[in-house]
Amino acid sequence: MTRIRTKLFSSAIALLVALVLVPGCAQPAPTEPFEGTLAIYHAGSLAVPFEDMATEFNKIYPNVNIERDSGGSRTEIRKITELGKIADILASADYALIPDMMYPEFADWYIVFAHNKMVIAYTDTSKFADEINKDNWHEVLTRDGVVYGHSDPNQDPCGYRTLMVWQLAEDYYKKPGLYAGLDIDDIRKNVTRPKSVDLIALLESGDMDYAFEYLSVAKQHDLKFVELPEEIDLSSVEFEDFYATAEVEVTGEEPGTMTTLTGMPIVYGLTIPKNASRPDLATAFLEFLLGKDGQVIMENNGQPPIVPAVTDDKSKLPSKLRDLCVEAK
Repeated sequence: MTRIRTKLFSSAIALLVALVLVPGCAQPAPTEPFEGTLAIYHAGSLAVPFEDMATEFNKIYPNVNIERDSGGSRTEIRKITELGKIADILASADYALIPDMMYPEFADWYIVFAHNKMVIAYTDTSKFADEINKDNWHEVLTRDGVVYGHSDPNQDPCGYRTLMVWQLAEDYYKKPGLYAGLDIDDIRKNVTRPKSVDLIALLESGDMDYAFEYLSVAKQHDLKFVELPEEIDLSSVEFEDFYATAEVEVTGEEPGTMTTLTGMPIVYGLTIPKNASRPDLATAFLEFLLGKDGQVIMENNGQPPIVPAVTDDKSKLPSKLRDLCVEAK
């Protein structure tokens, strides 16, 4: 199966990028004595900001027990759609996975709420750490003895985005064969992990020299990083058409099938699944996330919030979230 990724948010996101730091509404005081368990399934790259949010949310609602399940976004969605897990919130590092994998049975709306960009993370002990930069990284990575890696493209958006970066880099740097030279079997077998944050331990132990990560993850873990040109880091709507020239095949929803993903700017999305057991708690948490306090937490963790957040269908949102979002046109 081939998936055509829409440009639904092109104009909306382009407008909102300039508004990323505009303050949102003040956080409302709690009006309901919520209690119970809130289950959040989310991308691994959201682990740190969501932990911070859970801490702050519990100061408002101390009787709510927040259980978080973190992993590659495709894996987290499949836990809901294929394994029967019940999540009250699903937050993905790629908003497009929600309509692609959850509509119409498990969800019928989503909200996009944050940006990110691809970088190459490393440490002081990484080989050639004093030489690597945005112009020569592709040459450094292929030197003898250098170990680099990425997350699993079939499970984690950071994995298939890495392969897209490599494809774009071949064109950007005018280096025929660059993608094939980086995307070799030994690399994929030996230093691929289910989600991008799993690579951090390998960097810190010295077992890996370089890992393709999100900027936010590198900052949260105090790693050094190479910032890539905007033309290839999947951060800017200005280069959306160029990003779309990159294509990666990943496993499809049915066994034995494949889905083709095309490059696009990195935008995070979330939804409340239709079978959520506590949509009331989920709505309260998303009010916090999309409000001023949540925006500050996202910004402090290197993931600029989209303010106001954007939804594909405002009429389907819980009523308390509608004033926090605008609808994509």
